[in-house]
Amino acid sequence: MAVLSKIRQRSLLLILVIGFSLLAFIVTDLVGNGGFGTTKNIGSVDGKDIPVQEFLQKVGDVQSRQQGVSPTQAANMVWNQEVESVLYEARYEEAGLRVGRDHVYNMYAQDPSVGRNPQFQNAVGEFDKAKFNEFLVNMKENNPEQYKNIERNIPQVEDAAKKQLYITMVKAGFVTTKLDGKSKYSLENDKASFDYVYVPYTTINDDEVKVSDDEIIAYMKKNEKKYKADATVSVEYVLIENKASAQDEADTRAGVEALLLPKVVYNDLTKTNDTIPSFRGEVVNVKEYVNNNSDIPFDTTYVAKKDLPIEYAEQLFNLQKGEVFGPYKDKEYYKLSKMVNRRPGGTAKVSHILIAYEGSRSPGELTRTKEEAEAKANELLKKVRANPSSFSDLAKENSDDPGSKNTGGIYDDVFKGQMVPEFDAFVFGNGIGSTDVVETDFGFHVIKVLDKYDAVQLATIAKSIQPSEKTSDDAFTKATKLEMDAQDKPFEELVKAIGSEIKPVNKLGVNDENIQGLGSQRSIVRWAFNSETKEGDVKKFDVTEGHVVVKLNKRNEKGLQPVEDAKATVMPILMNEKKAVLVKDKMKGDTLEAVAQSAGSSIATANNVSLAAPLVTGVGSEPAVVGRVFKIGEGKTSGLIEGKTGVFMVRTKTIAKAAELPNYNAIISRTESQTRGGVQTRLTTALKEKADIEDNRAEFN
Repeated sequence: MAVLSKIRQRSLLLILVIGFSLLAFIVTDLVGNGGFGTTKNIGSVDGKDIPVQEFLQKVGDVQSRQQGVSPTQAANMVWNQEVESVLYEARYEEAGLRVGRDHVYNMYAQDPSVGRNPQFQNAVGEFDKAKFNEFLVNMKENNPEQYKNIERNIPQVEDAAKKQLYITMVKAGFVTTKLDGKSKYSLENDKASFDYVYVPYTTINDDEVKVSDDEIIAYMKKNEKKYKADATVSVEYVLIENKASAQDEADTRAGVEALLLPKVVYNDLTKTNDTIPSFRGEVVNVKEYVNNNSDIPFDTTYVAKKDLPIEYAEQLFNLQKGEVFGPYKDKEYYKLSKMVNRRPGGTAKVSHILIAYEGSRSPGELTRTKEEAEAKANELLKKVRANPSSFSDLAKENSDDPGSKNTGGIYDDVFKGQMVPEFDAFVFGNGIGSTDVVETDFGFHVIKVLDKYDAVQLATIAKSIQPSEKTSDDAFTKATKLEMDAQDKPFEELVKAIGSEIKPVNKLGVNDENIQGLGSQRSIVRWAFNSETKEGDVKKFDVTEGHVVVKLNKRNEKGLQPVEDAKATVMPILMNEKKAVLVKDKMKGDTLEAVAQSAGSSIATANNVSLAAPLVTGVGSEPAVVGRVFKIGEGKTSGLIEGKTGVFMVRTKTIAKAAELPNYNAIISRTESQTRGGVQTRLTTALKEKADIEDNRAEFN
């Protein structure tokens, strides 16, 4: 139980310095140390260098505040932060943007941890700068070190304020006029009906048109921005696992099973043979016996039947005291379990609402007095007793326990002795359904006992099923031989011969680390991008699961996408362009009737089609076709139109203009919201594309 089982402290300093959530959009890149070198610069942005040592310092600072982030992920996120910082700082200078004391206060006020803290609110619940300033003045006098930490954080707050102001200014430039709103309305609501003849590109067989690699390259060069790509490599690998064999598993089981029999050992001190009792026998010290023979220490916890391994729950729960069950396999262990004790009603399911107060052991900055907390707890108790089904909602709205608040106050599988004494005494001293207020060092609890379960205490010896030394040696030898043989023999044939499977991995980037099926493997990526590694080279790497033998298939330099990668998107475009020429040759005539006859097609009709939703009946989205319908006007016939899926000829029947609205405010508001959405992301992307960025991370990571 998060609040009751241990003391957790969180000072306001933590809120301001570390937990300052508003700074997320400028300090979102929490990272770890990637083991960089000592070259002067990690990179540069528009000529401004990013020094390695400063980069490392920021990486280290953030890594100390973030767990579970790999070194490469950490470095990549810090890099993004540094690049954006340089790009935006240049924009601030261009705009002459400055922030003052009020901006800093406003940033703090926007952080819920500060702005919504009653300590800094006035009588109507608004953020009070004077109260916040008084707090800082007191801190400066009474705790200068903490104040210095906050002072050091001010530049980050100022940067956050600048960015917020700048983005607001950019958004303000996205204005939708009345004319824009009216145009948008027309696009969505003007409707056209038309007849058309349609000959799909699929009427031409693919083998009738040929597209060369040179044509694909030429097309990509004409659309270079769309088809540019960073350097990548493609590899393939085979994993040779170092996992326990059937014999290893059998040996593990036998070792566990041997504990069911007494064992005679020679005692060097007494020079006599001692008999170690079996696990089934009269073991004097069960805890010591388990700890001496198990990979998992003795656990004193009482558990309910529902929490036992599902396959063996019945047998384990119904053991007599002193009786042993096993060996049995539970996940990656072989186990023996002995019944130590049984406790009726030994675990419980409870709900509680914690009302903490200033001076209690609960986390957070609290201003509520003890008397106020008790009064509130009693008020909630009345509500719960009047309407028991309201407990969950009341807990979510009022509880000061972050560990159970979001689950409606529920804690399941609470065992005797787990909670503080007063809480424990109420839960296990009262029946199911009992509800009352209980005082502890953490505050006042409104507690309801939801259920109780009989519980058992088991002494379990568990032995992990691990590969033996022979199995590990065999895996190493197998991987090493494959690596050596692959220097002059086909990799695919060698892998097939040992009964393994090759797994391809394409488009690895120079700063990537994750390899599908293997997880984080930065060393493999570094090897693949090393200038001394050639296409076709093979190397063995040791991984957690065993050994992986990797072959570098292809290296693609920075520039246009490789032809093979681009074919999937470019080939259909170029083929349809060539098919359009052949289709047009079939479509002779100046009228729909003539064209339909010559092409062996028919005339179809589409009704109520708009420019905003250019869907042609039976075909799909065809913007160019619908655009021509509106352009030529009623009663007119178009020429041949190359659409997305085929060639068309259209004859406009009617164009129904939408009735004008009294005003277009709703459309203007919706359009502005759409255009302003994601401005920061789009702006950042645009700035990066325009900038001259030199990225040397790969040399250090």
